[in-house]
Amino acid sequence: MDFQQGLITTIHEYGVTRNLLKELNKSLKKRSTSILIPCLYEEFERPALKDIREVLKNLTGLNELVIALSAKTVEQVKAAKSFFDSMPFPVHVQWTNSPSVIELLKSQEKNGLELLGTPGKGWAVWQGIGVATRKSEVVALFDADIRTFSPLYPSRMILPLLDESYGISYVKAFYSRLSLETNQLQGRATRLFVGPLLASLEQLVGKGPFLQYLQSFRYPLAGEFAFTKDLAMNLRIPCDWGLEIGLLSEVYRNVRTSKIAQVDLGLFDHKHKNIGDSSKEGLQKMCTEILSSVLRGLMEHQAETLTSTQLATLEVLYKRVGEDRVKQFGLDSAVNQLPYDRHEEELSVQKFAKLLRPATEDYLACPTTLQLPSWSRVLSCENKLQEDLAIAGSKDIKISEKELIKNF
Repeated sequence: MDFQQGLITTIHEYGVTRNLLKELNKSLKKRSTSILIPCLYEEFERPALKDIREVLKNLTGLNELVIALSAKTVEQVKAAKSFFDSMPFPVHVQWTNSPSVIELLKSQEKNGLELLGTPGKGWAVWQGIGVATRKSEVVALFDADIRTFSPLYPSRMILPLLDESYGISYVKAFYSRLSLETNQLQGRATRLFVGPLLASLEQLVGKGPFLQYLQSFRYPLAGEFAFTKDLAMNLRIPCDWGLEIGLLSEVYRNVRTSKIAQVDLGLFDHKHKNIGDSSKEGLQKMCTEILSSVLRGLMEHQAETLTSTQLATLEVLYKRVGEDRVKQFGLDSAVNQLPYDRHEEELSVQKFAKLLRPATEDYLACPTTLQLPSWSRVLSCENKLQEDLAIAGSKDIKISEKELIKNF
């Protein structure tokens, strides 16, 4: 079957009605649902998270909101808890890097489990999944920096999973990335790196099933997705910027593609990342780690690896496809009367092209990069860890409050 001809279900208009929130709240009664937001404390100082909170207030049928928070102090965690005091449903603020959480996860080394990972979104998502699936059958994930968040987002992401007769296990978002300030096309990592990379690899190694699968996603780097508990519990979680591609690889491994849906969230904007001055910074670092995730998927699902000769070919193919995409996006922008800096886009392609050879060589030298184990595996040897983790995630703030009362 051709992956490009509807093997992945695309849902455009489901649930978009005049009484959208009413429909969602009614449907939330069918299956217990949590929303997971991984974030740094800095997001509480920006307007986007406040707007997200005001939208989520209307979801009266939500089972739980889980905030997987990286914070430096107890005071920051307290402020985060207070920020969500007015919500009409339970809110669990999971302090992901608290002393108690670190101690708990480190203690699992006795079971041969490496659970500390690299601090970042992947580690926060792994903890959030563990906490959210204690009480919910469906989990939807949204980033904390979305500036265009509206009731459309949770409705379209969650509704396909609430009616079990549809048989959907995983929902992935796609959208139009436009800057609110300049109206320019955004999403360079997707448009100018991942898209050309996948097309180049297809020419190099052929139309394998995994490559076709990745190319069937309209926005493979979208950080907005939702899944059932059964799937969530069986996902290994990457700890780096390869999170989204790595999760798509895990979904490919665990469910049939007929159980996957894509949903259109419309206009989307969030915090932008600079391209960076080296492979260790900004979008260049991000794309380096995305490349590793793609290469690992090729090994796992197609038994494909790249030779030194193919690396040279990949560089040439990528530059040609990338430059062709720049022309295409320039035309798209002109037709839609959007500003477009072709020179800047060409420079981005050049910088990304220079990453391919050293990043691939580094990956091939050490292809088994860290992935956090699935929760199903963790619970097989420590069956109370989900609950223990949730307790540890709020333990230090409770200790602080007790000490404050005692001193007073």
